[in-house]
Amino acid sequence: MPDMAVSKLLARAAREIEEGTLPSCQVALARDGELIAFEAFGDATTDTRYSVFSATKAIVAGAAWLLIGEGLLDVENRVAEYVPEFATNGKGVVTVEQLMLHTGGFPHAAMLPPEWWTREGRLRMFAEWKLSFEPGTVFEYHPTSAHWVLAEIIERLGGMDFRDFVQQRITDPVGLSRRVLGLREDDQDGIAPVEMRGDVASGDELEAALGVRELEVGEVTNDALLAFNLPEVRSLGLPGAGGVMRAADLALFYQALLHNPKGIWDDDVLRDATGNVRNLLPDKLFKLPANRTLGLTQAGDDGFAFLRGFGSNVSGRAFGHGGAGGQIAWADPESGLSFSYVTNGIDANVIRQAKRGIELSTLAGAC
Repeated sequence: MPDMAVSKLLARAAREIEEGTLPSCQVALARDGELIAFEAFGDATTDTRYSVFSATKAIVAGAAWLLIGEGLLDVENRVAEYVPEFATNGKGVVTVEQLMLHTGGFPHAAMLPPEWWTREGRLRMFAEWKLSFEPGTVFEYHPTSAHWVLAEIIERLGGMDFRDFVQQRITDPVGLSRRVLGLREDDQDGIAPVEMRGDVASGDELEAALGVRELEVGEVTNDALLAFNLPEVRSLGLPGAGGVMRAADLALFYQALLHNPKGIWDDDVLRDATGNVRNLLPDKLFKLPANRTLGLTQAGDDGFAFLRGFGSNVSGRAFGHGGAGGQIAWADPESGLSFSYVTNGIDANVIRQAKRGIELSTLAGAC
């Protein structure tokens, strides 16, 4: 049965490649700290790396957990206690916890070139940002803004560039073979280029599936996603979206969250970060509890795990964080499985993309 279940998962991953809907993908499944399956389909090999977009957030959150465990960071403290430049325009009340729960109140704050290239430029933007709502009262996904601030906190408390901190304190100890955040321009071989594919879902499709005739796009536009093909953007390493890695790397990172090899994290902090839901405020689209832990999403046992980036058969304790374009990454403490799916094809039909993710995660859960 396990071999058959894995075969069904791999066959489902290959479908869009065979049909020409997507250019390539990788799928990885792991348990007990080891890969069970790792395959590439389309114009890719198992050495190909992918832009994983917001799946990056889990790794950067992991850097913050290290600082918490070392007593350097208290998430109940205000951000301004660590980054005084952030305290302008009423933002002095925002806590670190709110940054990590997407309740900080500045989801649309922009960080763009040329400011994002330098620390001085980023700090100037922090000072200009304004609140959209009272912090802690609303859950609204912060695509990149909150993690820029979190990265600055990591740098100040960790004593080094946040990208180096991630490599030295997380990805190297986990055993990942290559740097995943802030790649040198001479270390960008074998990265699958982001491509736009397909036509957008019609208003009728959206209304039937989601009850709306159009979706808010926000900052995650096609142009923004295509910018991750630029060597300089890959070198920048956006802390909320700039990770470059293989599906196997993501699956093994999540195995590390299950087993904490070499005691990378404080056990109590890791248990809290992966299992303690701190944000039950409703999301804007589905009006369901966000089920946010300190940097991740928990599947929950309310029957709506499939709407939070998981399959329909994972346990309520499963946790993870996906990314734009249908990137999937999660682990389930009850089965011991971790699963990752990455693709360089951005499917314009978000309904088809969402259904694909649910089917893949459900098939992975069956393994």
